[in-house]
Amino acid sequence: MVASAVFVMDTKGKVIISRNYRGDIPLSSSERFAQHIQEKEEMELRPVFTLDGITYVYIKCNNVLLMAVTKRNSNVTLILYFLYRLTIVFKDYFGELEEESIRDNFVVVYELLDETMDNGYPQSCESKILREVITQESNKMEQAPRPPVALTNAVSWRTEGIKHRKNEIFLDVIEKLNLLVSANGNVLHSEIIGCIQMKSFLSGMPELKLGLNDKLMFEATGRANTRIKSVELEDIKFHQCVRLARFDNDRTISFIPPDGEFELMRYRVKAPSQPFRILPSITEEGKTRVIINLKISGDFPEDKQANNVIVKIPVPPTTAS
Repeated sequence: MVASAVFVMDTKGKVIISRNYRGDIPLSSSERFAQHIQEKEEMELRPVFTLDGITYVYIKCNNVLLMAVTKRNSNVTLILYFLYRLTIVFKDYFGELEEESIRDNFVVVYELLDETMDNGYPQSCESKILREVITQESNKMEQAPRPPVALTNAVSWRTEGIKHRKNEIFLDVIEKLNLLVSANGNVLHSEIIGCIQMKSFLSGMPELKLGLNDKLMFEATGRANTRIKSVELEDIKFHQCVRLARFDNDRTISFIPPDGEFELMRYRVKAPSQPFRILPSITEEGKTRVIINLKISGDFPEDKQANNVIVKIPVPPTTAS
């Protein structure tokens, strides 16, 4: 691993303090980083990205960004680990890693940056060893004691005192079927990617429970041999409002919903069957003409129907018709 420089910044990308170890990057790299994080939406930001041949690696802690840059093919995982270890050292010295604590301890921060990395290579990040070398006293932030969350019964995703004239909740199950079919119509791979979208208009702090025909739940409750069809859910991702301990115990989804629209969960299921059978036939006539015949047949019962079916065949942009 080789890091050219390390920057300590505020959340807008303004440099508070920095250390250039190798001198092989332009000083404008920090400005380019600040411009990048301000142009992108928060959900689009990535901890590692490359611009103009320079790789940026950064983490966020409270209201401080720690960012390292390199021009070489360095071990990014090791750089991330170094930045996280650096936050632990700062917290041990200053009590809390905040913009204020960095500004109050410029001398100590410079010394720590010098001792923890040499010419771009990480050195010791153990606070006990560093205290034997750096004897400068640091200014620790004094924090007011905070009551535990259990005492305040705080739910960060829902405010208290919500009232609606009419209590309503809406639930939509949205599923996307992915199929890989061979030329003769055999299914090589199939899976369903699904999510449960909810709209909640409930007063107070309601606790809801949702049960699914989950295979593991049926096995845990001794109903594995019932006639009810069960599915095996995989790669489940929940909204933070779901009580994970309750789900692990009895596979019941118990939660206090946010007010308004939110995504409760995502999941993946192995598709047992396909709704349509697709049989393509491709005939090449010369070097510039291809005839595509596509036959589609429905594999669902006659009492059901599919609406708004659209078939898209990707062809080169230069195709005439």
